[in-house]
Amino acid sequence: MAQVEATTERVVAAQPDDVFDALADYSGTRGKILSEHFSEYEVREGGDGEGTLVHWKLQATSKRIRDCLLEVSEPTDGELVEKDRNSSMVTTWRVTPAGEGAARVVVTTVWDGAGGIGGFFEKTFAPKGLGRIYDTVLAKLAAEVEK
Repeated sequence: MAQVEATTERVVAAQPDDVFDALADYSGTRGKILSEHFSEYEVREGGDGEGTLVHWKLQATSKRIRDCLLEVSEPTDGELVEKDRNSSMVTTWRVTPAGEGAARVVVTTVWDGAGGIGGFFEKTFAPKGLGRIYDTVLAKLAAEVEK
């Protein structure tokens, strides 16, 4: 099994702390900025950053749906890590300053891919598809915090 990685980033015209707070607000903002690829969104514990347990289904393609139960941690300032209890998938959100009144948001998802020919196609196409999904989420995040 090879590790598969998808990374997307965007510069948002808002203070880094405000951007991070919006991302960490699972009981409010986060549910609003998800794309149509996410369904059955539910905060099961916590709701604000570290200690949150959140559930959703992620439909990456018409046939590929992941049932995700994510534990949220904040290992360092400006970083949220979502570890899926149902798979090897880990998503890391990093928010850093990007000049005056701006923040760079980088989202990276890694997981153990399939083997064989299926793994080849997964490693080739899944990062692009997930990148498009997170481009939409980051655009909605920007619209939310740049108000």
